[in-house]
Amino acid sequence: MGLLTVDVRPTPGGAVVELAGALDYSTAPQVRETVERLALAPGRQLVVDMGGLDFIDSSGLSTLLAAHHRAEEAHAHTVLAAVPERFDRVFRVTGLDQVFTAAPSADAAVEAWAADRGTAGDGWAAERGTAGDGWAADRGHGE
Repeated sequence: MGLLTVDVRPTPGGAVVELAGALDYSTAPQVRETVERLALAPGRQLVVDMGGLDFIDSSGLSTLLAAHHRAEEAHAHTVLAAVPERFDRVFRVTGLDQVFTAAPSADAAVEAWAADRGTAGDGWAAERGTAGDGWAADRGHGE
């Protein structure tokens, strides 16, 4: 069983959910409940700051996908921020690097949203490139 700290801070572009510790079977419900309580809005974003995570298992990955789907239902965008480099392989093997947009930090994601406020729809992802080939580059890591 892991320990996880979940903090939420509002920004003009939407909520930033900061995670620290282990996102696993025992802590995933805490994150799911937090995301369910958020007021997500069209054109806004849900930023999940993973910089403080030291462990993630399949339940944690599933929780991130659930958060992504919740944001999509609200016509909001999901950004994973400060994803630790040690998780690169997991995201690539599972294909999640093709699902999520990455940012080097939560602040960078918030600033990017502010800069793109006039962009409709998928402009955020199109202008920065969704994860895919730029996964490591989008997070400030070299290949």
